[in-house]
Amino acid sequence: MSDSPVEVNRSKPIPGAQTGSRIKNVTADILTRLIQIERRIDPWLRPAFDATLRDPIARAITAYMNARRVNEHLALAQEKLLPHEDEFNQDVIASFRQQMAELWKPGRFERGGNTKTHGIVRGEFIVHDVLPAHLAKGVFREARTFPAFVRFSGPGPYITPDIDDVGFMSISVKLMEVPGPKLMQEEQFTQDFLAVCTPTFVTGDIRSNANLQRASLQNASIYHFLNFKQSHLLDLVMQGLWTKTQSSPLEAPYFSCVPYLMGEGQAMQYSFWPTSERRTSVPRLPQRPPDDYLRLALEDRLSRETVDVEMRVQLQTDSFRMPLENASVLWPEKLSPRIAVATLRLPRQAVDFAYAMRMARLLSFNPWHCIADHRPLGNQSRARKVMYATLSELRHRMNAEPHFEPTPGDLP
Repeated sequence: MSDSPVEVNRSKPIPGAQTGSRIKNVTADILTRLIQIERRIDPWLRPAFDATLRDPIARAITAYMNARRVNEHLALAQEKLLPHEDEFNQDVIASFRQQMAELWKPGRFERGGNTKTHGIVRGEFIVHDVLPAHLAKGVFREARTFPAFVRFSGPGPYITPDIDDVGFMSISVKLMEVPGPKLMQEEQFTQDFLAVCTPTFVTGDIRSNANLQRASLQNASIYHFLNFKQSHLLDLVMQGLWTKTQSSPLEAPYFSCVPYLMGEGQAMQYSFWPTSERRTSVPRLPQRPPDDYLRLALEDRLSRETVDVEMRVQLQTDSFRMPLENASVLWPEKLSPRIAVATLRLPRQAVDFAYAMRMARLLSFNPWHCIADHRPLGNQSRARKVMYATLSELRHRMNAEPHFEPTPGDLP
């Protein structure tokens, strides 16, 4: 008898490092364990840190990064190809394929990243009335409501107890009934928006991403960030400023990290912000919470009330300090504030986890499921077009399931 979707998604401990060096393995495993211990007390420490130190540290790191970069005097929304970026992308794909093949069996293939599903829910994407002309582009051209699938997920490539992961969450929003030609023909009526809980990406470019995925194959991603040859310590610190013990998938902001068009000749990043300040207590801390407490918090909240999440866009106004090709650099709000353009409404609903897991297997999210006005920009985004499509095709093929484009009739 085949495993049920819920059983396949069951949380398991993070495997130990396998670098080939006993010293490096022990060191990586100790660092992982220290992070997990800190997660048990993080909710008592983090509020004061975030209020006083997080933003000044982020600004200082961003200034240091910019001081080391070369100003190429690009125009706004102008891209520049990274040398050999296709080769780096194929390297990333090869690492993911190998890791997925080692982790999952045919019929049970999961995603290579953002692997753990907390829930898939019904949403309404409500474009705000009377946006200014420079924001009334693409799906924001006029006030209207799009039906949407919304997936909340955790990190990857493992499906781990929530308290043991790195404090990372993501949101994937698939609008339906979107008119106009799409940049990928596999879906005709959708527009995908993908975001994670950190405002900068874990790697600055696809070259660094290739190195990170090679380290991930050894269950030792820490050595991508901490090494003598090419350290990425600043990326690690920037990620750590926002990853923490999460309270609920509905209570964190999410950021696109990489840029997109907002109409021809205008670049943006977008983000999703909860409109409520409420925070759910993480159960049992400092003892061990339930393995899937984030899913339980999501299900409990939506069973009782409607939740609104505000979508904001930040326009590129400085091509150097708000780069397209370096996703490690935080775009300063001082140069360009985030402006609300839409509300993602999650109506009160019963979240059926078995249904969510079935839809998680069927749905494919790709930032290139989009109209031309929101074309992804930068080398990480150019890589994603092929990477996401290739790995999605692999997952569907190994599960003997064809590509699936949802319609509003498929909503729960």
